[in-house]
Amino acid sequence: MRAKINLYSNKKGELNKFLSLFYDTNLELEENLKWEKEYDNPIEITELIGTFIDNFEDFSLNLWISVDKDVFIQITLDNANDIIQYLYERFPY
Repeated sequence: MRAKINLYSNKKGELNKFLSLFYDTNLELEENLKWEKEYDNPIEITELIGTFIDNFEDFSLNLWISVDKDVFIQITLDNANDIIQYLYERFPY
């Protein structure tokens, strides 16, 4: 199973602002309210989780991850560090 990230926003342009900051380029997602990406290595999603938490108050976004089929976990200020630690323990490669 590939790891999956879903980002949601109720505000047009928020995904574009956040992802353009993360990827250091304009992705032109102005109208999109949902963005999804899959990763072969689940550790790769930890960087995006960290950036999401570091900028939590600057953007109107929700972040959900999945590392098991049909199981999604919402990333919050309260659980982000625990989720990142769990990912490194479960997928130590």
